[in-house]
Amino acid sequence: MARRPASWDDEVFALRLARSGPDLWPMLQALYGHRADYAKFCDRLKTLLRKSWKARPADLKRLDLKRDLEPDWFQRPDRAGYVFYIDRFAGTLQDIPEKLDYIEDLGATYLHLMPCLMPRPGDSDGGYSIMDYRAVNPAFGTMEDLEEVATALRERGMNLCIDLVLNHTAKEHAWAQAARAGDPKYQDYYLMFDTDELPKRFEETLVEIFPEHAPGSFTHDPETGKWVWTTFYDHQWDLNWANPEVFLEITDVMLNLANKGVDVLRLDAVAFMWKRLGTRCQSEPEVHMLLQALRACSRIAAPAVIHLEEAIVAPAEMLPYLGRGRHDGKEGNLAYHNSLMVQFWNALATRDTRMMAHVLATHFPPVLTNATYATYLRCHDDIGWAITDEDAGALHISGAAHRSYLSDFYEGSFPGSFARGAVFQYNPETNDKRITGSFASLAGLEAATDPAATEAALHRILMGHALMASFGGIPLVYMGDELALLNDYGYRDDPAHAHDSRWLNRPRMDWAQAATRHSADTPAARCFRGVKHILARRAATPELHGGVPTEILHPAVAGLFAFARRAPAGTLVCLFNFTDSWSHLDAGWLQAQGVRLFHDALADIAVPIYDGNVALAPQGRLWLR
Repeated sequence: MARRPASWDDEVFALRLARSGPDLWPMLQALYGHRADYAKFCDRLKTLLRKSWKARPADLKRLDLKRDLEPDWFQRPDRAGYVFYIDRFAGTLQDIPEKLDYIEDLGATYLHLMPCLMPRPGDSDGGYSIMDYRAVNPAFGTMEDLEEVATALRERGMNLCIDLVLNHTAKEHAWAQAARAGDPKYQDYYLMFDTDELPKRFEETLVEIFPEHAPGSFTHDPETGKWVWTTFYDHQWDLNWANPEVFLEITDVMLNLANKGVDVLRLDAVAFMWKRLGTRCQSEPEVHMLLQALRACSRIAAPAVIHLEEAIVAPAEMLPYLGRGRHDGKEGNLAYHNSLMVQFWNALATRDTRMMAHVLATHFPPVLTNATYATYLRCHDDIGWAITDEDAGALHISGAAHRSYLSDFYEGSFPGSFARGAVFQYNPETNDKRITGSFASLAGLEAATDPAATEAALHRILMGHALMASFGGIPLVYMGDELALLNDYGYRDDPAHAHDSRWLNRPRMDWAQAATRHSADTPAARCFRGVKHILARRAATPELHGGVPTEILHPAVAGLFAFARRAPAGTLVCLFNFTDSWSHLDAGWLQAQGVRLFHDALADIAVPIYDGNVALAPQGRLWLR
């Protein structure tokens, strides 16, 4: 007779190890199996996973079980995100719980706290240059404060997302300091070279990320006399993921954060984790092996936690982060739908949705396995015009010329533009000009000089939120967008921020505007009520579950974007008018797509049919059952 495990916890751990082991060990064998210490590495990893599971608080183990039974919890339409910098939204971690009524009022159920782990002093790339993975930025509070926020969120049915940078650490991190002191163990945690011969060979095919502020991908460290791989900034040292010790260290960090109550780990800069001579060193096959292995570790020791993989790349390169081929259903649970953002702004500027429909129909599958998108239209970062020459060519236009047009339009320099933004990181060699700006300013509210222009800008904002709330996935509202906050030009007067135009769209929360959100007739109040309504209607619309297929439709009406959510109980057709005039769509065509009731799930009203057509106002939106 088989002996019963010593405890129920041991039995549960053994079952989860057996469940996810087939997703874990083959990846590690491919990555590290050639090493003489591979067997010992595997034993150490099992010990680490078991230790993390034993240390997991009882309430989180109960949550693990609940989410094992409800694996689609993050795909449900009641999930909607709110993203903010702690200091700019609330002040400190201790101030967040008293702000949760506001977030709950909006309808958000998923909170992404922008970088909150301890950064290096001084310039820290907005907090992404991490000095200590096990401590919180002291300006925000302590790790205990973060745990209290996580508990407060769980009590309200909300989820906590925080950033975990995987590609690099700050050069002030304890590992990097030991490497600089000459410890060979920790020098092998990073990519360090005795001469610049090999770095120069790598740079023949690498792409500079910040050519203006941080040219090149390597930095000479005078303390060691070595060249260090620094993909982004000279203070961010790239980790050597070919060393299994790095995998063990980061797994330990990841599970420690999970045991603090984090629900979603936003894995930052994942595309750069593996280096191969003669390539861009982005999205190499080993990256996906590593990410699948890390996901398996979470499923074994903290299965309530899911992974959001940050890879702002072209569609063909992005989709594997959600699991394709051998990694299908086994890698990231969430990834940013950068193309939806780019195509939204493209269609707004051109009043033409053909490229939007082409890109989203051609490059994205109708549904994903155990994964969904994080849909967003603005964030803390810039907009890079990720429109390929091939996709532009499909519409018989020049990709380079079109990208240049979009930059000019959203900078506000193109004649007739309604937008007000700023250029970020102009690259004269490629003419690449990324754009930064708040949602409201890019949508025309800052430039509006009359009621009609203000009205059009508000409807652009609300159409965008209705789009990302219905396309599929978790919609993310960036702090202030719900109040239509404008560009913050005050960053120019701050020496710590003046060099980085992205602070234009990182305003401080306007709590005075928020206080009048239900009573005032201001653009801020109207925008809040509109976004609140959209999220409430999303939560009440089961067709918007992330597991429901999204099919791009092609109506024969210029400037109209349409897709169908093909739910088992019936189809929902979502329509968006990107033009400045009324559009009319044949009701018979809509019936052929599956519309039966002509009920708008967004406004929750019946939709009239006039002369056989359904009418959409300028920047109009409908979710038709």
